[in-house]
Amino acid sequence: MADRALASRALTACALAAALVLAGCASGPRSGGVASGRDGPGTNIPSDLDRVPDAEPRIEAIRSSGGTSKPYTVLGRGYVPITDDRPFRESGIASWYGRKFHAASTASGEPYDMYAMTAAHKTLPLPSYVRVRNPANGREVIVRVNDRGPFVDGRVIDLSYTAALKLDLLRGVAPVEIERITNEDIRTGAWRRDAGTAYAAAPAPAPVRVAAAPVAVPSAWVAPVAMTAAAAPAATMPVAPQTPVMAAAPSEPEAPAGPREAMVVTDLAPLAPLAAPATSSAPSAPSSAAAGFWVQLGAFRERDGAETLRSQAARGLPTLAPQLRVFSEAGTHRLQAGPFPSRNAAGEAVTQLRDNLRIAPMVVERR
Repeated sequence: MADRALASRALTACALAAALVLAGCASGPRSGGVASGRDGPGTNIPSDLDRVPDAEPRIEAIRSSGGTSKPYTVLGRGYVPITDDRPFRESGIASWYGRKFHAASTASGEPYDMYAMTAAHKTLPLPSYVRVRNPANGREVIVRVNDRGPFVDGRVIDLSYTAALKLDLLRGVAPVEIERITNEDIRTGAWRRDAGTAYAAAPAPAPVRVAAAPVAVPSAWVAPVAMTAAAAPAATMPVAPQTPVMAAAPSEPEAPAGPREAMVVTDLAPLAPLAAPATSSAPSAPSSAAAGFWVQLGAFRERDGAETLRSQAARGLPTLAPQLRVFSEAGTHRLQAGPFPSRNAAGEAVTQLRDNLRIAPMVVERR
């Protein structure tokens, strides 16, 4: 009887350990960590983390079988991992995890390195490469997804400490946009950001990533992931505007308590090609866009987002202000500057915008 009881307890312990390994995330049960307690940046933080390069995408086999590709349940909710090379885009809330899970086993079996460019996602193939954008400041990073999580309603990704630092998200949870880099993107090189020209009149272009309008965050969700006991209550911590990356270590994070209302997450639809006629918000704008080279600063679902960015760009680069136009078409509002007489002239404007506003504009040719 004693042997039978001992065997039963061992089987129960093994099942629990397997469930924790599968769950792996900072916002829920996770192997190598404890279910409660504080997370944080740790001690002896390297001083040059802002210079850590992004993850370099490379083709890695997508597992169609095995533990990381099987449907699973965490905290009473089921998840079905993706097992093919499909594109995937999502917007929602990002958080980060640190020393509490550093060196612990991730869901993929790899040790978690809080100072590497990695992340956790609930359903993307493990591994996957994802471009993450902070719409509040235009910063982007590429991370390698090798873990499962976060298991908190409304959160779409858990970032490593370094990835959160480079996006300026260490002060708390905040809205982000994520886009998977497929193996096909890697094979063709389509994932790379370069100074190439996108032709607005070209037929059937590849899908263009939409810079979505800022995600509305309920006040109860504005909870810091890094705070001390003396800090302000979670509901009073701001999410935006973001501040420049600081080398100083933030205070300790603490996951918000209690269930929260789930955020509705919508995939971002690809943009249709630009038509020649477009409506501008400026009184002096022509009824149709002039031919030539234009610099696109961003594309938004809500016109207010484009107008806000136009005001920021006009303040940051007064000499460019007269050339800024908002073109609205099929529910998408594009902020563009132009026209420029040549691609080189447009490229100079791109450099100025990147240096002064820290955004990633693109050149568009209208014919």
